[in-house]
Amino acid sequence: MNVLVFVDANVLLYSEDSSDLKKQQTALLWLDELWRRQCGRIGVQTLNEFYVNATRKLNPRLPQDDARAKIRRYAAWQPWQIDQATLESAWSVQSRYGLHYWDSLLIAAAQHSGCRYVLSEDMAHQQYYGTLQVINPFKIGIELLDANP
Repeated sequence: MNVLVFVDANVLLYSEDSSDLKKQQTALLWLDELWRRQCGRIGVQTLNEFYVNATRKLNPRLPQDDARAKIRRYAAWQPWQIDQATLESAWSVQSRYGLHYWDSLLIAAAQHSGCRYVLSEDMAHQQYYGTLQVINPFKIGIELLDANP
């Protein structure tokens, strides 16, 4: 069985952003591999952040219908819904590690989703939060997935 990988909104946004072609290509490689292996996971928080930023901040902006279609496609990744248990976990992460609340919520959602990794450029590369490890996809390649069957 493949290890599960939780994806942060910044990776999704880079996959749509042609202003940095190297990061766009890297993000697309990671996402394509997660689709191929069926090991990608995501949270509702991530999808909301992607929608707002893709339709408002990308240049050119992603049309709302296109952003909605992409979000509907990610439903296959079992988006984690924020519930009371996730909030409690996020507060524990925030207290223990001193992360910002939104990052703590993302870590908690990834943990509840049973993930081994979080792909994010916004958090410390290779930092562990319990058994969950943050990976910056622009610093390490997808071969990481082969090293952890």
